[in-house]
Amino acid sequence: MAKILIIDDEEQLRRLMARIIGLEGYEVAEAPDCSSGMKTLRRYDPDVVLCDVKLPDGNGVEMVSRIKEAAPATEVILLTAYGNIPDGVQAIKNGAFDYITKGDDNNKILPLLSRAAEKAEMQRRLTRIENKLSEEHSFDRIVGDSEVLRRAVDLARKVAVTDTSVLLTGETGTGKEVFAQAIHHASRRAKGAFVAINCSAFSRELLESELFGHRAGSFTGAAKDKKGLFEEADKGTLFLDEIGEMPVELQAKLLRVLESGEFIKIGETRPTRVDVRLIAATNRDLEKEIAAGNFREDLYFRLSVFRIHLPSLRERPGDIAGYIRVFAAQFADKMGRRIDSIDADYIAALERHTWHGNVRELRNAVERSMIMADGNRLTADCLAPEFHAAAGSADPDSLALDDLERRHILRVLEHTRGNKAEAARLLGIGIATLYRKLDGYGVK
Repeated sequence: MAKILIIDDEEQLRRLMARIIGLEGYEVAEAPDCSSGMKTLRRYDPDVVLCDVKLPDGNGVEMVSRIKEAAPATEVILLTAYGNIPDGVQAIKNGAFDYITKGDDNNKILPLLSRAAEKAEMQRRLTRIENKLSEEHSFDRIVGDSEVLRRAVDLARKVAVTDTSVLLTGETGTGKEVFAQAIHHASRRAKGAFVAINCSAFSRELLESELFGHRAGSFTGAAKDKKGLFEEADKGTLFLDEIGEMPVELQAKLLRVLESGEFIKIGETRPTRVDVRLIAATNRDLEKEIAAGNFREDLYFRLSVFRIHLPSLRERPGDIAGYIRVFAAQFADKMGRRIDSIDADYIAALERHTWHGNVRELRNAVERSMIMADGNRLTADCLAPEFHAAAGSADPDSLALDDLERRHILRVLEHTRGNKAEAARLLGIGIATLYRKLDGYGVK
């Protein structure tokens, strides 16, 4: 049940209110003045404060600001013997939940307390969620202790506290979105939205509509007004993944937003203004793309004010063991499994592998291993055939290797309950490749 703090210098009235409220199941604390009220607030951490306007050592209207500053989630209801409009208006401006008159509004107190307590609980729940998100996306959760990764993290920490645009470069699967999320959650925009889009996933027309929005009827299929991602990210961060895939025609419009904070929706004539921090990422060499005429030089200079290169997994093999443990724990939780140990041979085989897909590929490899594991250990036998071949442990007889691959694919297919698209994703192959292999095995 919610906790209530009553601040009132009239002892008899305060005790009576405390008894009535206590009988409703609330926990109640009392204080006779502003000074003791603030001390009790910090110690008791109430959900709602019932505060008199006229107190021996201060004014309740001014007290609202002090309470909200010390405990933002706590709601404040002001009580006054002589209500007046200016005080009521100022109290609400200071953050009060409500302002009521003693005597005339006594029947309102309990329902008002209930609503205020509900709002306080919602705010506390939201704060817990925000804190959990911040923790999940903090720089401390980035796996690895290698020097090259630490340099990238140090740069990201420094730029996070600014509003500067950031360009993240590196191979596919190196964790560019993870870095973008960490930068956002370490910035002053952390309470704003983090909005992400992959520029390679849309045609030019659809990408323009997704980014900037449109008015109804502005083109075929535009049945209603659409808010673009720049508006969705207002006061927050917009992450443009694969920026190197953005059509040149849209790059000029993006440059205008970066320089002026304004853009024009499709079908409109008036500009829309936003306050958005931009983080872009690419696995392409943008300087080569500029030379080839595929990327605007002025946009590149605007984006790369602060550039961070993320190292490939091949550059930091010492971090692989840490990733394995993290991914194994995640998948164990997801699958309702328990992993008590990870064999040294298993880790060594993965450390020897050439990770062209980087962290994303490693994650898929661990997920497949979890499916293959019979007990509570991850062993080298859980690995896909290519890892045995890389380690030189596979039978040189090609038929034996083919048989090992067949059994692995069929086991993954059994795990997905025949879902071939999901099996192909876990195996890291295309759906057409999977069908071709299954045809070869005589499996339909």
